[in-house]
Amino acid sequence: MKLVFAGTPEVAVPALDALIASDRHEVAAVVTRPDAPAGRGRRLVASPVAERAAEAGIEVLKPAKPRDEEFLARLREIAPDCCPVVAYGALLPKVALDVPARGWVNLHFSLLPAWRGAAPVQHSVMAGDEVTGASTFLIEEGLDSGPVYGVLTEEIRPTDTSGDLLTRLAFAGAGLLAATMDGIEDGTLHAVPQPHDGVTLAPKITVEDAQIIWSAPALRVDRVVRGCTPAPGAWTLFRGERLKLIQATPVLDRTDLAPGELSAAKNNVYVGTGSHAVELLWVQPQGKKPMKAADWARGVRIAHGELLGS
Repeated sequence: MKLVFAGTPEVAVPALDALIASDRHEVAAVVTRPDAPAGRGRRLVASPVAERAAEAGIEVLKPAKPRDEEFLARLREIAPDCCPVVAYGALLPKVALDVPARGWVNLHFSLLPAWRGAAPVQHSVMAGDEVTGASTFLIEEGLDSGPVYGVLTEEIRPTDTSGDLLTRLAFAGAGLLAATMDGIEDGTLHAVPQPHDGVTLAPKITVEDAQIIWSAPALRVDRVVRGCTPAPGAWTLFRGERLKLIQATPVLDRTDLAPGELSAAKNNVYVGTGSHAVELLWVQPQGKKPMKAADWARGVRIAHGELLGS
């Protein structure tokens, strides 16, 4: 088939690579979000998908909105058979959905109908799911509600951050998307409607969602830290400034600390929660680089009974 691939961040690049490598399909163009300011200089930078497509000599389309007439005219001119999508980052209007004969097929990082929305991996980790996966489905106007072509499953390991899990799913999902294109092309794969039961939503994780509530159980604190790593980053307050929590682990045999209460030894930093303590392993003070929590604690000289949180 002739394909137009839509995607934006680094997590979409493995799927693009898999389709470029396919000897059955042609990636005629790529659709991605417009260049965005990045870094200290805030200069405009192309998306990872745009950069990879340019390296491969593939035409790159960067509409401000996918309903822009200039973009739609070019899409119709290319006349793709199918448009595979991975984390494109914009809602596709019906006028765009109607262009490819075999529709737009999305690779979504959950086992649909669970975790429909922008942040399925983060929500899955924060909810304490033991298993997640990826699904390919035909995009409709509803939110991740279209019929499903294929799925794969992936175990969530006890120490997984959302970044760890998303990386594994990106590479496994690339194979699933390529296989889905093959099955659509040869007629062996047919989309099956999603069940009505089991629908959960996964909206974007906000900075407010990532604030640690120390009165919550240690297991919840651990899940929020892992689910919000690397973005938007779990955080708390220390002496009125934000302290980012990069890595922490529950300590089941310590229950002597009040929620948010700090206890620092030579090589360990503990914080009380609503159940047992957690040990802070890596933190990032405001305006500084990530560091071991024990080094941070030595530098700030934690007072007896000092608290994290507001």
